Amino acid sequence: MDLINLRILSFYHWLFVCYLLFHLPLNHALSFKFPDFKQDGRLKLNGTASIQNGILALTSYSTNNTAAGRATYFEDMQLFDPITGKSTDFTTHFSFKISTITSPGQDGLTFFLAPNGSHLPNDAEGGCLALISKCNDFTIHRKELVAVEFDTYNNTWDETDSEHVGININSIKSAVSTDLSRSMKNASRIDVRISYDSKKNNLSVSWAFPDSPFLGGNTNLLHTINLTAYLPEWVSIGFSAGSAWYFETHDILSWEFETIFSSESSHRGLIIGSVIGGFFSACGVVLILVFVWRRSREKAKDGVSNGDSSMEREIEHGTGPKRFSYDELVRATNNFAEDGKLGEGGFGGVYKGFLSDRHEFVAVKKVSKRSNQGKKEYISEVKIISRLTHKNLVQLIGWCHEFGDLLLVYEFMPHGSLDFHLFGERTMLDWATRYKITLNLASSLLYLHEDSGQCVVHRDIKSSNIMLDSDFNAKLGDFGLARLMDEKLGIKTTGLAGTFGYMAPEYISTRKATKGSDIFSFGVVALEIACGKRSTEPEFEGPHVPLVALVWESYGNERLHDMADRRLSMEFDMKQMECLLITGLWCAHPDPSMRPSIREAIQVLNFEAPLPNLAKKMPVANYDVHVPAVPPASSIAAPHVSFSSINIGR
Repeated sequence: MDLINLRILSFYHWLFVCYLLFHLPLNHALSFKFPDFKQDGRLKLNGTASIQNGILALTSYSTNNTAAGRATYFEDMQLFDPITGKSTDFTTHFSFKISTITSPGQDGLTFFLAPNGSHLPNDAEGGCLALISKCNDFTIHRKELVAVEFDTYNNTWDETDSEHVGININSIKSAVSTDLSRSMKNASRIDVRISYDSKKNNLSVSWAFPDSPFLGGNTNLLHTINLTAYLPEWVSIGFSAGSAWYFETHDILSWEFETIFSSESSHRGLIIGSVIGGFFSACGVVLILVFVWRRSREKAKDGVSNGDSSMEREIEHGTGPKRFSYDELVRATNNFAEDGKLGEGGFGGVYKGFLSDRHEFVAVKKVSKRSNQGKKEYISEVKIISRLTHKNLVQLIGWCHEFGDLLLVYEFMPHGSLDFHLFGERTMLDWATRYKITLNLASSLLYLHEDSGQCVVHRDIKSSNIMLDSDFNAKLGDFGLARLMDEKLGIKTTGLAGTFGYMAPEYISTRKATKGSDIFSFGVVALEIACGKRSTEPEFEGPHVPLVALVWESYGNERLHDMADRRLSMEFDMKQMECLLITGLWCAHPDPSMRPSIREAIQVLNFEAPLPNLAKKMPVANYDVHVPAVPPASSIAAPHVSFSSINIGR
């Protein structure tokens, strides 16, 4: 770009900053409603907090009788404007229920405000109410914490021996409190309203028991406090709860929240912003038009536009998902921040993002600009998966192609990929979940191979391409190597594509992908799920899959159950384990003619058909399988084979 362009762009950036300063509102409004709760990413859960059947459960029952849970809204609240000094008024309504598990029950829950980024501290169970650690040590200096507590237990620091509502400032001790005229425990529901008036510095709390509408006694609490003296500009808002010994559960049933700004400051800001911002907007528009015109001329001169437009037309043909702008995805991913990176694929990185207009988290796959092969995979992925709709396929939400960047937007899968749970340090999957995942994967393959209207061969089925949603349902993803297949001819390619350890031997030899080669990969994954071992370890090289050979040897020695993942501690259904291991071997049979269809495999896994009778010794393929040795991952190359689409291991 020449010097004139740089000057134009720099001046436009300066105008844009001025526009933001004068035209945007001075306060950040926050308003939301939860009539019930869903796994939609709008709440950050810590400790024992979870969402169950539409309820926010802060303290799920624990066998060790201690619990501490927090839930905060994903967006922070701006408590005051540092430029004008104006504070924010807010009102929140919520309903909760406390249920006693072990009589008499303890300890309570809070609605709290804390500095943004605040996390659940250690040792915050029980009477600490998941607010602060070591709450009975009052020599520790506390700061920046305001909470309204609903306390069900008389701790040593409480000034009352009754259940009470209190307002806490930088301490677990209440600055002001009032006793309740009836117990909160086991009530059908308790409705609460909390509001803050910044002009009067009043924090007020009121509550009601819908099942006792005419109950006498105190039903409100008021405290004079300037929140800006105790809290920073941006704060997290949410709930916390703790229990110990005499266990009780704390459930939030619904929640509404709204900030309210001074009409005077809002009106003044609007007038100033409209006049000054309008002027700068007009200047900015003129400069944008000049910049875009010059840039388009440069692109045409370099021959870039024609190639991009051609690819764009190919993508858009028959595409259902939404097209996103590049700026939308930059905002959603915080400019593709490294701390939001979910992983690195063969053609680029995957980043976590949040689409504010849809109120949902997404995974954004960014294809490397320098990868010509990546462009082909990108087009294939959009064209194929946009035609597919199934509960066990990762949903493609949208795509973007601007400035040479290729991006795909997928639904976000909270529990990540299967391999991290089988081989990594994430949650160990119990047997029932593993068997369900196997059936989910089989269901996705049945749809691709037989029920989607046109046979689709995935070509890269492996544990790292199987994603898990919030309920640990499995969804098959990464369709970059997928192809529509002619049932009779299969898919002939000039180079290998896929991952060693999961590729069928005949595919390595003939370069011809079929439904049978997908079945082989499915069989390998099934064995990984049962054994908790990778298909091939780093010390193994060559075309054979050590795990298949190892399981087949145990099968021949009639010691098949020895291959079960030791982390399961023998807590599994013996018949299901045997069924999964034998079905895995059947699908990973070296001879493709001996493999089942995915429908036949599903019938066996559902015990609707008998187990196959396999040879006691692992068969050898009856054709010549020519395979180059697997080179180190950093230097995959061979003079007669293209390895641009091959991965090693994961």
